[in-house]
Amino acid sequence: MNDVTTRQPPAPAPTRSSRPHYAWVVFGVSLVVLIGSAGFRSTPGLMMDALSGEFGWSHATISSAVSVNLTLYGLTAPFAAALMDRFGVRLVVVCALLTIATGAGLTILMTQPWQLILCWGVLVGLGSGSMAGAFATTVSGRWFKARQGLVTGVLTAAGAAGNLVFLPVLAALVENHGWRAAVVTVSVAASAVAVPVLLLMRERPADLGLLPYGATEPPPAPPVTGSALARSLRVLRDAAGTRPFWLLAGSFAICGATTAGLVGTHFIPAAHDHGMPNTTSASLLALVGVFDVVGTVASGWFTDRFDSTRLLVAYYGLRGVSLLLLPQLFGDSLRPPILAFVIFYGLDWVATVPPTVALCRRYFAEDAPIVFGWVLACHQIGAAAVAGLAGLARDRFGDYDATWYAAGGLCAVAVLLCLALRQRPAAATAAA
Repeated sequence: MNDVTTRQPPAPAPTRSSRPHYAWVVFGVSLVVLIGSAGFRSTPGLMMDALSGEFGWSHATISSAVSVNLTLYGLTAPFAAALMDRFGVRLVVVCALLTIATGAGLTILMTQPWQLILCWGVLVGLGSGSMAGAFATTVSGRWFKARQGLVTGVLTAAGAAGNLVFLPVLAALVENHGWRAAVVTVSVAASAVAVPVLLLMRERPADLGLLPYGATEPPPAPPVTGSALARSLRVLRDAAGTRPFWLLAGSFAICGATTAGLVGTHFIPAAHDHGMPNTTSASLLALVGVFDVVGTVASGWFTDRFDSTRLLVAYYGLRGVSLLLLPQLFGDSLRPPILAFVIFYGLDWVATVPPTVALCRRYFAEDAPIVFGWVLACHQIGAAAVAGLAGLARDRFGDYDATWYAAGGLCAVAVLLCLALRQRPAAATAAA
């Protein structure tokens, strides 16, 4: 027997690639998708006066389609997160985009309110919900170990960027060529956005032999067993037994009520009530998006460095003050007070998302994307409720003043919920 040990040559040292990590490619594709989906959701507010003038529908009737859209947008999110785990991000997102394209395209044929609810409420709501915050949470969680908060903030800010890109264009189309031109544009754009998803989206870094950006060891492979529906409901059952879930869900419901439900849906018609042209108010809402990008990216940076509950207390408090002041700021033209509101409110619009996602990760670990999907569902249910109620209030009182004051009061409730979240009882923490 030969006792001589054969010395193996040392393994070659890994070389550092000069190319950017593929996580940034996936990030870029996700950014395009989220910019588009936000622009698609912004269209009903632009069409409200046009539809009312053509068909004689009330604000409450049109708002009901927005309420259905927002509700389904929220309820779809947790199931979309589980479907992405089960069938892949690319398939789910492409199907969602084609659903939006179909819903928007069919809108040009409608003559009855139920058709608006079916097309824009159901189809566009389901498609948009499949690309909701759970999508951003899934991408940032799978592809990034470092800078998760910043990436989540930027992807969240994509919604504001979508308003910035689409609102002025769609407003001009509605003003000059009618609402049908706007919905055709949405349908074509949704179809076009699917192309980079098909070509460039990948599921996980391991598919390319990579680690997540900033990681030093591979993440554990997630189990993919059972149906997406069963997993989503199981995660909800487990999360619903914890105190943090209900505090996060309640505060985020108020977030939806005071952003997408009220300002996102009714700011343009409310400004029109004061004599402001729709193109001007749409530009102001787009400008909210500019500062929302800044505020949300900054919030992601803050979330990586500061306590998330303190950030939420500050955000909801400042938002409430701005909404209480808004009824006195409207006018028939651009003036410094309304511009100040746009800047201040814009910085705060969805700054709540990065710290809320971080808290979901803190309490619910690998189930965080699905838990955040359920929290987002509460966000959208709050948005849907206020979108409908604000339309009813406008028809009943002739203006929106009562809704702005009520929204300011809701923000105070959100502050209290977040303060309660800072008290982390041992039982709740253990359950989480």
